Amino acid sequence: MTLKYNILTTAFLLFSAIYIVKAQQTPVFSDYNYNTFILNPAHAGLYTDAELVLSSHGVGTSVEGSPETHTLSYNTSLNRGKMGLGGGILSDRIGVTRVTKLFASYSYKINLGYDNYQPRWFAANPQIISFGVTAGVLSYNEDLQQLGVQNNDPEFDENIRATISTIGIGFLFNRRNIYFGASLPNVLGSTFSSNKNINLDTPFYAYFGYRFFADNIERIMIKPNTLLKYEEGVPLQLDLNVLISYKQKIEAGIGYRSASMFNFLVGFYAYNNLRLTYSYNQQVQSSPVSNVHGVSLSYRFGKGYNRML
Repeated sequence: MTLKYNILTTAFLLFSAIYIVKAQQTPVFSDYNYNTFILNPAHAGLYTDAELVLSSHGVGTSVEGSPETHTLSYNTSLNRGKMGLGGGILSDRIGVTRVTKLFASYSYKINLGYDNYQPRWFAANPQIISFGVTAGVLSYNEDLQQLGVQNNDPEFDENIRATISTIGIGFLFNRRNIYFGASLPNVLGSTFSSNKNINLDTPFYAYFGYRFFADNIERIMIKPNTLLKYEEGVPLQLDLNVLISYKQKIEAGIGYRSASMFNFLVGFYAYNNLRLTYSYNQQVQSSPVSNVHGVSLSYRFGKGYNRML
């Protein structure tokens, strides 16, 4: 493919959905480029070597009750890459609401073969179609008494507690230079909640990305991508991002979220197996939570992120 074609593809990814109305910020994984397994069970075991990821977002804000997300996940391939298995724990907090989820995921892959051309240094991208399923238990806590409401409103007299069983599904199409994924992390909503007053929505995620080299000697890779989140009763949310990677040693990215927020990211690779990323989110409009920081630490076993083919 020519560089001109690649640039046009990038431009299309960035501007194809500018007409989307501005949406309020909702919790979404700003590091989905690096820990997509949390978002989509079809990513379990995508790469040959196992991976452990620890991430924290929302750190560094001085506003009490501002959104925070913390995750710990592990996934690995099985049966010569035909299957994947993983699990993790996720903790979300916003205001007086805390949600903790423990989950396990499984994926089954259909191998599409290999292209004649593969990058020398870029981590091997298996050419597959993958189907994933995830199951977990979610703990929902809403500490309404912390609000200190003194008007004898029965809605605030007691804290809300619930345990909810969850089941999710996902799909992934991945080739050397392009990928598409979609997932429903909780198809059951709050059907199996211990508290029938809880109404847990079912978000839908879809994402698309493209990879290409900006030079003939394969030093600089450009990776435009988009993430769409739909949830009933909430404005559609769209992330548009571009990542630039140099020799799989350092990466930098910039993006825009439809909630009038800019995203910035920088990542470093060390000893082939270790990756550290830092993200910064800046609200365009005035907001009590205008600056959000995030960090993610990943370790890939075996040959790591610089796996040779």
